[in-house]
Amino acid sequence: MKRIVMVCAVLGALAAPARADILTLYAAAQGGGAMGRGVSGDAKSAAFHKGTSGATYGALVGAEVFWVDGWIEHSQYAGSGGLLGTWTQFMLGLDLKMHFGDQRGGHLVKGHRKGDGVYQVGYAELGIGTGFGVGTGQQVMPPLDNAQVTDKGFLVQTSFALGYRLNRVVSLNLRIPIQAGYMFKNGIANNNSNQYISVQGAVLAGLRFEFQLK
Repeated sequence: MKRIVMVCAVLGALAAPARADILTLYAAAQGGGAMGRGVSGDAKSAAFHKGTSGATYGALVGAEVFWVDGWIEHSQYAGSGGLLGTWTQFMLGLDLKMHFGDQRGGHLVKGHRKGDGVYQVGYAELGIGTGFGVGTGQQVMPPLDNAQVTDKGFLVQTSFALGYRLNRVVSLNLRIPIQAGYMFKNGIANNNSNQYISVQGAVLAGLRFEFQLK
């Protein structure tokens, strides 16, 4: 029993409790690798994320109110022959973030950091979300219209991220999103030959920028 208490005390010292700011605005530039496949449905062999598996890069922008997140994420997929496609999704979800590591910012008082500017260098984030996404087989020509869309569908996602803060605003970020979608090839939605269920995931590294209102 004493050992369990000691372990809990050590973990409590290393990791600060999860906290939520009133409002956080954030953006990220990210890149890495992605893969996917169709798992069922008449059109599963032509699943969008199967055809775009490989290198990916893009950006994400969003806002968080307490633990509720809303974000837009755009990804470009590239292969040896050039651009394979683009994917844009609009998501709403929840997350839980834990902060750990050395404290920085603020000012020192008897060896301890004090003040509103104090932050910890490390964080881990677990999130879930749902939303809608659209894919194109070519570079998007704004404004995006239905003629450019090849695939679209409803999504559920879970993600895990680790970050290291360079300062209060900028951090290095490693994120692993995994999601499943009920998808439609462009055409008549109630035509079963156009529908499929797919799973896809990615490993993404990049820079994240956060602006917080406590």
